Amino acid sequence: MKKLSILSAVLGLSFMGAASAADITIYHSPSCPHCHHARDFISSTLIYEYPELKVTEVNVTDRANMPAFQEALNKCGLKSGGVPVLVIGDQCNQGYADVLQDKLREMIEADLTAEQKAAAAANKEAMAADAEKFKAEHANRTSAITEYVAVVATEETADAAKKK
Repeated sequence: MKKLSILSAVLGLSFMGAASAADITIYHSPSCPHCHHARDFISSTLIYEYPELKVTEVNVTDRANMPAFQEALNKCGLKSGGVPVLVIGDQCNQGYADVLQDKLREMIEADLTAEQKAAAAANKEAMAADAEKFKAEHANRTSAITEYVAVVATEETADAAKKK
């Protein structure tokens, strides 16, 4: 059976459009040190500061994920396929360094309500006071991170999807 990348590209488009403005999609490579640093900052800090935040990680070395990555590059107007690429709402950032942490927070907060921003500030303060305690009390936040898995369909499943 011939595999179709078209369906995964369509699903990638719908996946990108389904996120809220405060959500992060990070396109990464397992061998990229900057990606590891970005993912660590997100998983050890941002998911705790922003309780409504959802994070989707997309491994660009998985060929099935390439249509979604290409769509993100197009959306962001990026010519280079360098990673990490972080998409937060309608904003994009390519690359990562610790000096970008406040910029990423600003990107997240761009569409948050005043109440959500106040909660994030309180969480940030609590994390500064005792990060381990705060993380232990909010251990469920680790479920905010999911791995994107592209669906590569056969011709038969693509035909069935078209009929629906």
